[in-house]
This record gives sequence, structure tokens and C-alpha cells, in this order.
Amino acid sequence: MDQFKITDDLQALLALLSPDIIQAVEEANNSDNLLEIVMDLGRLPTARFIDKEVELSKSGVTHVDINYVVERIGDFDSDNRAGIERTLHRVSAIRNRRGHIVGLTSRVGRAVYGTTDIIKDLIEGGKSLLILGRPGVGKTTMLREAARILAEKKRVVIVDTSNEIGGDGDVPHPAVGRARRMQVSTPSQQHEVMIEAVENHNPEVIVIDEIGRELEATAARTIAERGVQLIGTAHGNTLDNLLLNPTLSDLVGGIESVTLSDEEARRRGTQKTVLERRSPPTFDVLIEIQSRDRLAVHSDVAAAVDALLRGYPLPPEVRSRIDGEIRVEKAPSPVNRLGRSQQGLRRQRSEGFQTSGFPQGRGGDPEQKNGSLKDKNKADGDTSMLRTISIFAYGVARNRLMQAIKHLGVPAIVVNEFGEADVLVTLRSYYRKRQRPIKDAERSNMPIYVLRANTINQMQKFLSDLFNLISDFNDDSGRDVVLQETHAAINAVINGERWVELQPAKSTIRRLQHQMARNANLVSHSYGKDPNRRVRIFRQS
Repeated sequence: MDQFKITDDLQALLALLSPDIIQAVEEANNSDNLLEIVMDLGRLPTARFIDKEVELSKSGVTHVDINYVVERIGDFDSDNRAGIERTLHRVSAIRNRRGHIVGLTSRVGRAVYGTTDIIKDLIEGGKSLLILGRPGVGKTTMLREAARILAEKKRVVIVDTSNEIGGDGDVPHPAVGRARRMQVSTPSQQHEVMIEAVENHNPEVIVIDEIGRELEATAARTIAERGVQLIGTAHGNTLDNLLLNPTLSDLVGGIESVTLSDEEARRRGTQKTVLERRSPPTFDVLIEIQSRDRLAVHSDVAAAVDALLRGYPLPPEVRSRIDGEIRVEKAPSPVNRLGRSQQGLRRQRSEGFQTSGFPQGRGGDPEQKNGSLKDKNKADGDTSMLRTISIFAYGVARNRLMQAIKHLGVPAIVVNEFGEADVLVTLRSYYRKRQRPIKDAERSNMPIYVLRANTINQMQKFLSDLFNLISDFNDDSGRDVVLQETHAAINAVINGERWVELQPAKSTIRRLQHQMARNANLVSHSYGKDPNRRVRIFRQS
């Protein structure tokens, strides 16, 4: 983080601790990586760094040690937090059932100047931004810097629920610049202070940390409807998490159940009852902080939510900071990603499909596919994976088909229009009726796959057949084991592991593992020689 200016006033926090713990922290802290110091009654005091934990003493914490800190910090608020005036440090208490303090978490607060350069254009663009990310990834730091930048030209008011943005005390920390700060007496009153800020202080921008209750989500919508720019954070890691949270889903438009007509349900290939966005989203742009130097940006929240609910999620724009340089990977549009021109889909059958041997009329066996995916047998170590296949689902439940695609991790999408498809999948009953899409598929020499039932299991078998996965596993359980292992490795890397190595596998299985890693915005390479060649998954540097 050499490109950033960091101020933390660490000595003010250390002054609360006993001399022996201060000495241990200073010996272990040779960088700006100290996150917090944890003291739990009867356990060894610990210093937590970004990449490690260090025990600070050989004896457990006593009541004397805890009282030593409490006497110097002063009173704790109703949310069991206390701070040090004119700093960003925070001390949080854990109490027993009788209200006595038995644990302390002393968190280092840092003002980091320059963290918002990666999204400066979005902040200054006037749109409302919602920032998501796991605890400790830097949401509040980015929020504080955004408030400082905007306050240079606009009227900015910070609703500071726990004094994390502007620090403790009546005078806010210099890191917020010219922004004004309104403190909240108790967290449950945050929504009232948000409305008060708009009604009394004429802001152009409101900055809010940790929107977590329904009343706060409602207040945010009220503020947005008055034309005030909002910049806030919320509990959750991704857009999917937010949609599944009934309390906060209104921030991105909310979800409601809609009943379709028979004709519309058949056209969409879904059940009659589907989920749709209820209202315009409160925030225009959603930012997912994947790591301190990597963000995923949904620049149009309304479009992203609509696409996600319909079963074909739009890939976000990915922004990363590598060696001080900001790189932006534009989200590929569905048109470009599927290889379509403005005149329509350019089919390159020699690259992906065999189109010979199609059954004509009713004489063909509907259980047999009309074409199959070729195994190109390319080297699995590079990025030339299986190309994305567009599937038109006629009479097949789209939501279940999308679940099957996600579970297998195959490069496939479900499209709305027949003309955009590479493959048609339908049910036996629809195939026998020889309805128009079936006839059009046969006339255009498009592969047709017929399912016996509208179940996820049937759809997984269809996808396995489409991508030639079945032959690579002894049985379905073997496939599931490989998929579960790969999913677990991807989750481990996303959650902080530097890399995870998978079990040795065949080349076709390795290609699938590479594709799954690529879909998760991770890097993967193969190592070793057959039969011990295996895939290793990394975070992008």
C-alpha cells in the first residue's frame, strides 16, 4: 500500500494497554498490518494482523488487565463501543449475563488517503453508491475517503452511527475533511437521524455506514426520492446476498412474486409464478469489495437485479489495483460474449457442434440429442476453455436449469430468443406435439435435447451430455465429489487463502475446474505430469 498515505496514531490506542502488552505489540508490529488486539478473560491476549495472529503474553488475561483498559477508555455507549477522542480507534466490550466486561476488542482505526481512486469517477458522478464487503475489508475506510472528496465541492453530511467514520468525540477526525458529522445516540435511532439530516441541514450528499435494519432501508429510499446522493454500506458480500435478505432487499428494488399467464410462462420456459423486481432501486450503483485491491461494480443495479431474477445474471465490471496501477475489466455484454453481430448470431459449427445425423420428422428417437459437443482436447493449462453455449429452454423450467448450470459450473447461459440459441432443450410432451420452435430447430439444424421430466437431475444429465462430462466420471457421485471439492477450493481462495491445490484429475475434468475458477474471477494453472497433473487455484494478483 505504498501509494497510500496512512495515518493511524497507534500510540493513542497502545496507551490504554498495560506496559508488557505494549512492548509485545511493538515487537510484533513491524508494519501497518495490525488490525486489532483481543483480550478475553482467562485466555492469552492476541494481536491480529492481516496475515497472522501473535500471542502477546504467556499468561491469561485477568480482571485486573481488563479493568486497566476500561478505567482509561471511559464509558461505553449502548452498543458496547467506546473510542478515543480525535482518533478512529474503537474499543468494543463483551459482557457476561450480569453486565460485567469479560472481553475487549481494541481495533486500530486508520485514515487511508487514496483508497477511492479506483472508484473516483463513480463517486463524483452524482449517482448513489452502495458498498458491500465482508468485515475488515475496508468499507468504512472507503466511505470516509469518499466523504472527504465530495465535501470539497458539495454539502456532505455523515450519519455516524458508531463514530467509526468521524472518530470519537465532538470534533470529527480530519480525515473527513469539510464534511459535517451527525452522531447517533443509539443505533436503533439511525433512521431518524438520517431523515433529520435531510430536513434540517440541506445536504447534497448523505454518507451512511452499516445500513442493517428495515427502518434504515426505508429512510434511505425516502432520502433518495428527495434527490439527495447517497453513499452507504450494507451487510452482505454480493448482490445475491442482498436480494436474499428480506430486510435489505428494498435497497436494490425488492422482490415480489408475480403470476404469469399460461402463454407467457410457456414463452419464458418458467413456472407460472416467478420473482420480479418490485420497485426502482434506492442505489444506482452497487460495489462489491472482493479484496482491498479488487472490486466488482454493478453500474446499473436495476438491470443487474432484473437479469439475476430472470436467470441470466449480468457479469459485473471488475476493477483492480496492481502495483499502483488501476485496471478496469469491462463487463462483456451478452451480445459480444455470445459471438453475435448486429445482424444476428454467427454460428461456427466447426468449433463446437456436430450437426449431422439429425432425425427428421417423427421417426427420430426424441430421447437422443440431435447433435453433440465436440471434445476439442485442447491443453487445459491455458485460458482457451470450452466456449459459452446459449440454450433456449422450451417448456423447461428456466430457474431449475440455471441452478443446474451453476451447480456444474459449465459455461452456459439461458437465452430468451430462439434466434440467439446454439441448443434447444425441451420436454418429451412438447417434442411430440411438434410445435413451432421444435420445427424451426430441425430446419435450422440446431441440436435438440429432450428431457423426460422437468427436474434438476434431468437437466444436470443434459448439461453433462452437452459438455461431454459423463464419460469423465465413474458415476454421478464421482462428479459431485469433484464439483464439491472445486467449489470448496474456490470459496477458500475468495475468503483469504493464497491458493488451493486440487486432487489430480483427467484433462477434461481439469478444463472444467479451470472454467469454474474463471467464472469466479480467479486464476488457475495446472502442475505436474499425468497421471498426477492437478489444478491449483489462486487469487488474481
